[in-house]
Amino acid sequence: MRPPLSTELLAPLDLAFWHLESDAHPMHLGALAVFAPAPGVGPERILDLLGSRAAAIPRLRMVVRDVLLPVGGKAWTVDKDFDVHRHVERVVVADGDFMAGATRLAGELMERPLGRGLPPWRMYLICGADGGPFAVLVKLHHALADGMRAVAIGAGIFDEIAAVTSARTTARGRTAVPPRSWLPDPREMAGMALGRIGEVGRALGVGASVVRAGRLDLWGPSALTAPSSGTRRLATADLDAGDLQRIRRAEGGTANDILLAVVAGALRRWMTERGESLPAADPRALVPVSRRRPGGAAASGNRLSAYLLGLPVTAADPRSRLRAVRTAMDRNKAAGPLKGAGAVAVLADQLPPLAHRFGAPLAANAARVLFDVLVTSVPLPRSALSLGGCPLTALYPMAPLARGQSLAVALSTYGGRVHVGLVADGKALPDLDRLAAAVEDEFTELYALVAGPDRAPVS
Repeated sequence: MRPPLSTELLAPLDLAFWHLESDAHPMHLGALAVFAPAPGVGPERILDLLGSRAAAIPRLRMVVRDVLLPVGGKAWTVDKDFDVHRHVERVVVADGDFMAGATRLAGELMERPLGRGLPPWRMYLICGADGGPFAVLVKLHHALADGMRAVAIGAGIFDEIAAVTSARTTARGRTAVPPRSWLPDPREMAGMALGRIGEVGRALGVGASVVRAGRLDLWGPSALTAPSSGTRRLATADLDAGDLQRIRRAEGGTANDILLAVVAGALRRWMTERGESLPAADPRALVPVSRRRPGGAAASGNRLSAYLLGLPVTAADPRSRLRAVRTAMDRNKAAGPLKGAGAVAVLADQLPPLAHRFGAPLAANAARVLFDVLVTSVPLPRSALSLGGCPLTALYPMAPLARGQSLAVALSTYGGRVHVGLVADGKALPDLDRLAAAVEDEFTELYALVAGPDRAPVS
């Protein structure tokens, strides 16, 4: 007997991400997880584990459906015809260099929008021809989860998380989830009306901050401002987390400040190597900030704001770039996440569903006025992870590209390494590998300045 279906309205920000998508601008997050092989564990076993564990994650059984009320709204509903085999696929890399081939293939797979009639996620098992290391590419629509929530959902495929989840489910027993109506109880209407009055006032304040932060003086011509082609290219970089902490202890600030300064220096290095003139004004980065609170309720949708940061590519000295980033980020934190262009996510959370439906085209084109590049950090579990006994060796997060944006940078720390995932428009940045190399070179230079020329960073 099937359990009754549960229904949950898409939160306003989730609805915004759903409507912002087009064929040329898929709005899904991604992660490329790389594993070392284990004796006796073949692709069939890994594919079976991916399917069974993904099917056991309730959130991955949800599909977006239309609703009558509120007008313009949509809801998450359990897919009664869910078939995990539609979502999990094996692909083979023929290239001799597995990582190069897997990254190239992952870029092609990231180009494809997720089907709208099915739960919006896919997993690809990427294998080499020689039975060596393998990778899993996970794609989750941004309407399904923000970065932190995506990690919580995706972690269910790992041995350690799956074992704990299975034990808890067995202890509780399987109970049916009662349906949740999108029609409010009449007794709640008065409270909702008062709440909406407060939300309108908050939205006006946030909206004013966004408008004040918008630009008429757009950044000059660059590959980062090229028209979108709908193609995707991926590249990766690896930094030593221990060296990152040594820089932090010597220079102060946060690890995220240092990584943002490294991205700024890498962009400067990359543009110089390309023969481009440095811009008269620094490009703007949107730095997402989670509005989730430790110990708070585990909201299923997006809970985001963001800070706005001028990446100091015009500063020649790495330490000067780091000081500029620290100063700007300290100022952002003092102002809070409801100020500046980054608060556009909070503003979206205050708008009614119908506004997202008809305002999506205008909002999609507004990103270029607000920022030039997305730079985000994604937290990962500290413990060692594995899949079918195969140890996870690296995990590269992949952020979506907004319309008019050619580059997004995402970073995560695992196993003593900082893994950097770069997603770019394939035609605008065909040399993305050079930018990835520039990230590593910039980190090396900054570490050498801090630790001294006799201490080389860990490779």
